Amino acid sequence: MNPLALRLRGLGQRFADTIDIPLLLALVAVMTISLFVLHSAADGSMKMVTAQGARYLAGLAVMFAFAQIPPTKLRTWTPWLFAATLGILMLVPLLGTGQSARSWLNLGLFYLQPSELLKLTVPMMVAWYLHREPLPPSWKALAVCVAIIGVPSMLIVIQPAFGTGVLVAASGVFALFLAGLAWWRIGLFVGIGGAITPVVWFFVLHDFQRARIFNFLDPEHDPQGTGWNIIQSKIAVGSGGFMGKGWGHSTQAHLNFLPEHTTDFIFAVLSEEFGWVGVCVVLALYLFIVGRCLWIATNARETYARVLAGALAMTFFVYAMVNGGMVSGLLPVVGVPMPLLSYGGTSAVSLLAGFGIIMSVFAHRRFMGT
Repeated sequence: MNPLALRLRGLGQRFADTIDIPLLLALVAVMTISLFVLHSAADGSMKMVTAQGARYLAGLAVMFAFAQIPPTKLRTWTPWLFAATLGILMLVPLLGTGQSARSWLNLGLFYLQPSELLKLTVPMMVAWYLHREPLPPSWKALAVCVAIIGVPSMLIVIQPAFGTGVLVAASGVFALFLAGLAWWRIGLFVGIGGAITPVVWFFVLHDFQRARIFNFLDPEHDPQGTGWNIIQSKIAVGSGGFMGKGWGHSTQAHLNFLPEHTTDFIFAVLSEEFGWVGVCVVLALYLFIVGRCLWIATNARETYARVLAGALAMTFFVYAMVNGGMVSGLLPVVGVPMPLLSYGGTSAVSLLAGFGIIMSVFAHRRFMGT
């Protein structure tokens, strides 16, 4: 056998040993559906489909790279990765760009959204710290974790990107929960959160963010203005019926009634074109992905890997739940894309990097210490 064939054979064996095939197939299925829906939502624009396909390929390459890194080595790198992403996030107030929120950095070749990277590094940092502490976490450990979660979350909220900040905070909170946080402590934190809600309402939220909540409660109050997005999204979802109108027949998207129909509201396009059947297929894929990741987490042999894999799985679940609730009118509009379905690069690559970490936990589960 020639050297090239040997190298290809070795690469194939390495791929089989480190990649969880059922999880990979489910992810590829979601991305394939995304490209079909995006083709329709973008009025047949192959340029947009090709660009998103290239991002998926880049994300899969990053996923494969992360899957090769043992969790023990990744744990060693975690403080440096967290510090690097936090430093990049601090550049956003100075160099950031965007419309309602200055969340993006223009790097020339592409735009980077640092907050998406923090959805990875915040639970990584919480898991890194808790790995060194006795579980369940003490009050001291909780205080340190609150600081780890709170600093980047507040930096994101002041962009202002309140919904993304809450999701970043949730990713860290899930790590705390999976570390065995007592239910009475969870209740205490929920109570504190409820107590400071008036402060958040009057002093943290901006006028447009408060308007989104009012629109959620009564979208018909301003149907031609601030209530437009949610009304048109609900029309798209409802008009799909059981089987949908068919691929390429989304009137809400093609007639430009539905805003952001390639990004935040692409799930509404899918609902209109493929109906309840299409929605159930995608939701079933999401549930399988989350369930598979949680199964991998339960089989991890060390605290860092177990907590991190579980937190990443739960973050993905909340990501999908928030966007699905948003487009169907069950939650306020917060500008959160549907994971691996909406058009966008940073989100897709960071999500696939997270799945690479989860696959690494699965591949190296026999070799991890306690």
